[in-house]
Amino acid sequence: MRHTPDYALDDVDAVRALVRENPWATLVSHVPGRGLVASHYPVLVDDAEPFALVSHVGRPDEALHELGTREVMIVVSGPSGYVSPSWYDTSPAVPTWNFVVAHLYGTPELLSDEENLAVLDRLVAHFEAPLPNPFLMHRTLENTAYAERIVHGTVGFRLPVTRFEAKQKLSQDKPDAVVDRVVAALRAPGPYENSALADRMDAIRTREEEAR
Repeated sequence: MRHTPDYALDDVDAVRALVRENPWATLVSHVPGRGLVASHYPVLVDDAEPFALVSHVGRPDEALHELGTREVMIVVSGPSGYVSPSWYDTSPAVPTWNFVVAHLYGTPELLSDEENLAVLDRLVAHFEAPLPNPFLMHRTLENTAYAERIVHGTVGFRLPVTRFEAKQKLSQDKPDAVVDRVVAALRAPGPYENSALADRMDAIRTREEEAR
């Protein structure tokens, strides 16, 4: 990731929150003789650890990644989107892309089937919780039995995060008036309407103002 101190996101709690809000992640490994391997899975923050993630991969991804034998990188992305220079109302100006992203590093620890089943249960409960009638993994004995059969087709892991690099590039280098115009443009109907990015820009600016 390009080193840009002005956009660095160093607060571990903020990175944890980014993962919680954007759980769809990319798992990247470098495997000798095979090169780069990438897979995509949802992840959860493991609150029992200082900073760790839990998830699973479907077989045979654990073999493709040689999971547990070396450091991997997990990439989590937050809101992002195009920013037109026409929104700045200043000249000269060039387009850019605003974004939030984190690269999380660590060596996965493989879970037992029992631990993996508990993680799968957490994943299902987490994503079903907002629904009016959550379809939980253990809602019936039949469903529990089914889950216990299919768990063998997955490999669970816990990733203690030993280091991370995170960045949020949200027009922090622009005057408040320009940021106002960018946020307004992102909220307006059109090809680049992006309320999630506008919300993130507003939230970051509010926190920076409160910290002054």
